[in-house]
Amino acid sequence: MTGYRGRFAPTPSGALHFGSLIAALASFLDARRAGGEWLVRIEDIDPPRCPAGAADTILRQLEAFGLHWDGPIRWQHDRDAAYAAALARLETLGLAYPCSCSRKQWRQYPVYPGWCREGVLEPGKPVAWRLRSDLGLHPVIWQDRLFGEQRFDPAELGDVVLQRKDGLWAYQLAVVVDDADQDISDVVRGFDLLDNTPWQRQLQHALALPEPRYLHLPLIVNREGQKLSKQNLAPALPLADSEVRPLLYRALAALDQAPPAELSTAPVDEQLAWANGQWDPHRIRPEAHRRE
Repeated sequence: MTGYRGRFAPTPSGALHFGSLIAALASFLDARRAGGEWLVRIEDIDPPRCPAGAADTILRQLEAFGLHWDGPIRWQHDRDAAYAAALARLETLGLAYPCSCSRKQWRQYPVYPGWCREGVLEPGKPVAWRLRSDLGLHPVIWQDRLFGEQRFDPAELGDVVLQRKDGLWAYQLAVVVDDADQDISDVVRGFDLLDNTPWQRQLQHALALPEPRYLHLPLIVNREGQKLSKQNLAPALPLADSEVRPLLYRALAALDQAPPAELSTAPVDEQLAWANGQWDPHRIRPEAHRRE
């Protein structure tokens, strides 16, 4: 094994679709080509959004497409203590604060204006916990493997929520804590998460955690220009081998890997064997979006 550790980390709010397959396949191939490990993490920190059986469906879909993971599956619902410890550390550093404000109160502002930074505006009300964007890492700069240098001013992004008023953990904190705990070296994911990366880099810097390399992939959009998503009713990935084979081929083509035509109906293992030997992320055209 090399030092490469990648991961695919879906939210089990429904079945995977073609856009999900692009992210899973690219992260899988990137890890395998590097001789590294590929992990699966189920990001189920928001139970109201995670219907029963959705995670099992996702795992069956990955197996149907030959995307077999290494080691045990990580479930975020088991990680409450680790997230609480990280939040406590940020509070000690003066980088996290409780906030009683509602979105309705600051709806006229582009981002939350930081009213509770020096003390809760409405004591006695439920509070969320936010990350201060006016302190810490400024500016946030990193080199994306596809889109090149990225530079963000945290103040323009605002004070992101780390823990919600209902006590549930927010994505930004959980993903940073788990990537570090699992020694993730490389994150391969969709372009829609590129502007989440500055918050994650801020948290990595504040908590003295390693910073993975990032490869953000062009998003697949439908005919109306909408990102393929469960909300937009993107069709679920099939499980039947006769439907999986051509869809896997389409995914390789969408990643600009130029699979030969004779692979279009080849068995999954054969397609992946070819892709493992040929994978080159430099072939991917750096476009933010492309049609299905």
